[in-house]
Order: sequence, then structure tokens, then C-alpha cells
Amino acid sequence: MKQYRGLLVVILSVCLAVMPLSATEEKTQYSEFVLGLLNNQYMLENLRLIGLAESAYADSKYDDAVKYAQEANKYAQMSDEYVKLQIKIKETLDAISAAHARLDQVKQANAHVKYAAIYDKAEQKFTEAMAFRSKEQWDPAKESALAVLSILKEIPNVPVLAAQYRVKTWINFKDCLWNIAGKKEIYGDPWKWKVIYNANKNKLPQPGNPDLVEPGTILDIPSIKGEYRAGILEE
Repeated sequence: MKQYRGLLVVILSVCLAVMPLSATEEKTQYSEFVLGLLNNQYMLENLRLIGLAESAYADSKYDDAVKYAQEANKYAQMSDEYVKLQIKIKETLDAISAAHARLDQVKQANAHVKYAAIYDKAEQKFTEAMAFRSKEQWDPAKESALAVLSILKEIPNVPVLAAQYRVKTWINFKDCLWNIAGKKEIYGDPWKWKVIYNANKNKLPQPGNPDLVEPGTILDIPSIKGEYRAGILEE
């Protein structure tokens, strides 16, 4: 059991150390990852040899039992090393993935222009992380990826503004061009309703009447100051 105890401690520790996922993804990914570690080739061979040692012992073949037990211990040690390496790789890849996602988030929000010096510094660290990863230098790769996240903390989280908006009903949501323009994800200023109107006249049932906008209509939201916009706001 000593061979298993150390392995289980290591496996449980990684479940607490790796980057957080959504509840469903977390359960599925961790289960697959842990099962993969438990069923590695070295541990399977360890279990086979333990079975042989127990059988030999039961048959009073003590020399054979000792031989199998020694081999089993060797494979248990190899399994421990394999598990440690796989955990290190996973933690590194998780850190790199998180760093890449944060860089993308900053760029999509167009914050990389305002905070160019900080962004460039983070991008250089990310390049370092990828270079270390390609050489399978997991420790410095993880360190560089985590440095990206640390550097980008200096840039505030800026939500990505919507490029389109799906109109909802007036009765339930009070949707009109005035209220839509006033939403923080659109312009945050109701007086800019004319910008939306001029960009979407051809989508209105009566192009000359900005007060009549049918629910379900997808309005284009133009950029007015070069701000980055993406996706559709439907909530």
C-alpha cells in the first residue's frame, strides 16, 4: 500500500493546484486526467508484479516472491516519476492557456493600444513561455506563463463591446433605440441612438420611423471611436 499512498497524495494535490474550469468541464477533465495517471503503464506493470509476488508467496516460492516484489517496487518508483512529470506538464499547459486567453481578452477589448508597453512586456514573456515549452522545459515555461498573468494585472478588465444587438420587446424589456444606445455594452449614452438608427434604417419596417423597431431585429452597432467590437448582445 505504500506504493499507492504516495501516488494518491500527488494526484489529489494536482486537483487543487491546476487552473479552475467550469463545474462540468472540471469534473470531466479531472476524472480523465486522474484515471490516466492511475492507469499509466508503470503502475499497471507494478500491479501485475504484485499479483505475481502474492501468488508466489502463497505457493511458498519465497525467492520468486521477493524477486517480483523488488520489481514491483521499481515500477512503483517509475510510476511516481511519470505522475510527477505529467502533473508538471499539465500545470504548465494550463498556465500557458490562461496566459493566451488573457492576452486575447486584452487585445479584443482594444486595451493593448492604451497599455501598449505593458502588453508588449507580457507578450514577450508569452513568447518565452512558448519557447521553453517547445524545448520541454516545463518549469521555466510555467514561470513565464504565470509572469504574463501577473504583468497583465496592471491592465484593467475591459468588457468587449457588442458589434450587434438583438432587439427585445418593449413590453418586457423597454427596448427602443434610445434605451439600446444607453446600454453599457453598446455606447453607454442614449443620445447616440441616431448612430444606430442611421446604420440600420434598411432593417426597420418603416425606415423613416426610428420609434418602430421590431423584436428579433439584429441591429449593427458601429464603432464611433475606433473601439473594438465583437459578437452579438442578446441578453
